[in-house]
Amino acid sequence: MSIFSVGLSGLSAAQTALHTTSNNISNVYTPGYNRELTLLGETRTGSGVRVNDVQRQFDQYVAGQLNAANSAFQALRSYQTQVSQIDNLLADDKAGLAPLMQNFFSSLEDLAGSPSDPAARQGVIGAADTLTAQFRAFDDYLQDMQVGVDGQIRDEITQVNNDAEQIALLNREIALAKARHGEAPNSLLNQRDQLVAQLSERINVKLTVQDSGTYNLTIGNGQPLVAGSNSFSLEAMTSPEDPTRTVVGYRDSAGNLSALDPRNINGGSLGGLISFRDETLDQTRNQIGQLAVTLAVAFNTQHAQGVDMEGNPGEAFFAIGVPRVYGNSQNTGSASLSGVFGDLDALTASDYDLRVSDAAAGEFTVTRRDSGESFTATLNGAGELEFGGVVLTVDDPAALADGDRFLLQPVRAAAGDMETLIRETGAIAAGFSGDSGDNENALALQNLQEKALVGGAATFSQAYATLVGDVGSRTNIVQANLAAQQGLTEQLSAVQQSESGVNLDEEAANLIRYQQYYQANARVIEAGVAVIDTLLGLRA
Repeated sequence: MSIFSVGLSGLSAAQTALHTTSNNISNVYTPGYNRELTLLGETRTGSGVRVNDVQRQFDQYVAGQLNAANSAFQALRSYQTQVSQIDNLLADDKAGLAPLMQNFFSSLEDLAGSPSDPAARQGVIGAADTLTAQFRAFDDYLQDMQVGVDGQIRDEITQVNNDAEQIALLNREIALAKARHGEAPNSLLNQRDQLVAQLSERINVKLTVQDSGTYNLTIGNGQPLVAGSNSFSLEAMTSPEDPTRTVVGYRDSAGNLSALDPRNINGGSLGGLISFRDETLDQTRNQIGQLAVTLAVAFNTQHAQGVDMEGNPGEAFFAIGVPRVYGNSQNTGSASLSGVFGDLDALTASDYDLRVSDAAAGEFTVTRRDSGESFTATLNGAGELEFGGVVLTVDDPAALADGDRFLLQPVRAAAGDMETLIRETGAIAAGFSGDSGDNENALALQNLQEKALVGGAATFSQAYATLVGDVGSRTNIVQANLAAQQGLTEQLSAVQQSESGVNLDEEAANLIRYQQYYQANARVIEAGVAVIDTLLGLRA
């Protein structure tokens, strides 16, 4: 090989190295860009240099760790954003239920002191109106949160599908580029890895790299999201077990749509939203509902023991919602269930799953959602089931089918229907006899605040304090976990940047180095020209 060929090989290598360095510098702030390195090697003949590869500095293992960390971080951040709203609501001393319950029972104390006083009676009605309005406001706020969360879930699903489609498209483009040129452009590889990182922030995905370099992604319990050049769509769908709720549906290659188990959707902002809704939001509504039902039913029961100013038995003082029962949309039987409240001591803040285990015998397997406890319940002669402080009635037991499923929400929306029924001051049953100076029932009503009526274990104020404490504790735990996860994510990001990130100081030094390299090779060619000129001069 001549001196010219050697010099030209060096010039070409230097040009490639300068181009690579310039590309690194220009993309220093490009999201997902991985620093490139020009790999040089000796030619096969041993004369000159060649460019073996322009290699992107990408570590699949580190990227996978960072994506997993980011997925967990986004889930916690999404959860924390939502739970802090409930925490702020419940912890507000002025807007909370605790002072309003205290005011209500204080008004009963005033009534007991002056049972015939119209002002004292009106005070009870006014305090009751304020209390029930706050129960409804709390339930409305939490219901609005669920609507908002459902909307965010739909938005996240749309973004997940968009990212999955783009990754499948890039799989195809990368495969075609490899078939045509032997290697795929680093820019396409960067774009695909950046999309995987974005997708991981929305939902936890498992990445499998095929021998061909194609990316396959799965979610949940192994459902494929991306397989080669094909992507599979998630869909926002109405829950088959609860028509008020939006869940994540998966459409397989045959076009069948089924709801994914929410417990298998973890990580990312989508997983965080679902976890918050199914854990904290549902539980908070249930606890408020349990408190409202216990207060209303206990008060109505005691109020009925007395008589009003006309000597008539006390009527229901509060209206309250009823248990909700939903039949699964996939049931083969046509029976429906309805419920009323029964034993208050057995009433819980949990939902229940019911499955017909033996339709002919009227037998159900009942599972308590908060604890996972299962037991068998059998219809009595009146077609009723009684458990958990609720009495359920089957409209047509003969229409039950084995395997039918039902969801019972005893107290979920009860607070939203709570209101004061008594409007006339004379209708308050303050006494047991005639009500002229008789305050015995007013005292009994006032004493309800000291009884352990909520779940048979807590007073009204204790139950509310427990609710506030539960939400506050969960908020603190999420915040602590979020801070820890943020630290881990930042550490992994630093590791990833040390491997793949662009260092401007290093690239500036490379520019000078490769410029000198280029100039030196140009001098080699100049030397070759000088030698030839000398030789030609000798011949002349």
